[in-house]
Amino acid sequence: MYKDFVNFVREVYQSGDFIPLHGPVFAGNEKKYICDAIDTTFVSSVSEYVDQFEQKLCEFTGAGYAISVVNGTAAIHLALHSLGVGASDEVITQPLTFVATCNAIVYTGAQPIFVDVDWDTMGLSPDRLESFLESHGQIKAGVTFNRITGKRIAACLPMHTFGHPVRIHEIVKICEKWNIPVVEDAAESIGSTCLNQHCGTFTTIGVMSFNGNKIITTGGGGALLTDDGELAGKLKFLSTTAKNPHVWKYRHDELGFNYRMPGLNAALGCAQMEQLSDKIQDKRQIAKAYGNFFASQSYDFVHEREDCYANYWLNTLIMPNEEDKDAFLEYTNKQGIMTRPAWDPMHFHDRFSSNPGVDLGVSEDLYRRAVNIPSSSRV
Repeated sequence: MYKDFVNFVREVYQSGDFIPLHGPVFAGNEKKYICDAIDTTFVSSVSEYVDQFEQKLCEFTGAGYAISVVNGTAAIHLALHSLGVGASDEVITQPLTFVATCNAIVYTGAQPIFVDVDWDTMGLSPDRLESFLESHGQIKAGVTFNRITGKRIAACLPMHTFGHPVRIHEIVKICEKWNIPVVEDAAESIGSTCLNQHCGTFTTIGVMSFNGNKIITTGGGGALLTDDGELAGKLKFLSTTAKNPHVWKYRHDELGFNYRMPGLNAALGCAQMEQLSDKIQDKRQIAKAYGNFFASQSYDFVHEREDCYANYWLNTLIMPNEEDKDAFLEYTNKQGIMTRPAWDPMHFHDRFSSNPGVDLGVSEDLYRRAVNIPSSSRV
């Protein structure tokens, strides 16, 4: 099967060379817009391209406001900070995630609490979340605390794993019952929707990433999405060093962050946005081809849920066991086909090993058996 898979991937991508997991494609106005940004000399955050990029994000996602920043990690940090998450707090998240999710939590002084994921979404499980809050949560004066640690549960941070929408409606409903704000980590899910609503717009704040391995890239980059105009103004203010508006005075009355997206990056993003719909359609065609290929194999290909539309950022296989996964990874990479396992669960890292968590078996099993396969757009 391994050899058949390698031949199939080379056929899909029409290439006998190295095939990356997810490489960027620059097939539009990228060079034109970047050169134009240079010619204007407005290459930093004061740039028309920043404004245009944010507007394009709003038009595509349906969000009322978009605030562009330097990367997705900064976006998560800023979102949590704006909600008042701080020292001695806890934030619920999933253990199967990229380390940036937990890093951003720790930047605020808070600590992550790990709740397991669902098999089909690979994202935070609402059933496990509800169970955890019923056994560990305690509301005092409208604020939810962890009755075991005594700390405030200040936020919940679910992620749409590999572009597959999590059960966000159920998560939001549970958190509303417990007065816990939700920050939606949509770093991997631009173009993914659930019940025709774009990921990142189901909560007060959603965050996105435009790293070089994402469907569209600004080189580095991220954004925050919100429908709250007042909050959008605050997020923009905090991301631009919290400088009070004035022609010449430098006044900074609260803690701010230099998280501004430069105009050069935004120019690249504007060109990428023009191609986004075509890229997603192509990626879905690739996913369909993978699904057909694996239908007769003893490997489970992760499909979108019926009520969701996935961007298939990273196509995913669930192998029969860990030994098969390791053999598959070794063979494909030796053949120049880049494949990767899922991330090490966060509670496997020494610095998060003592964080609260209950029955994280699904995350651990996915770690042992999940593999990402080439998923780059061809357009």
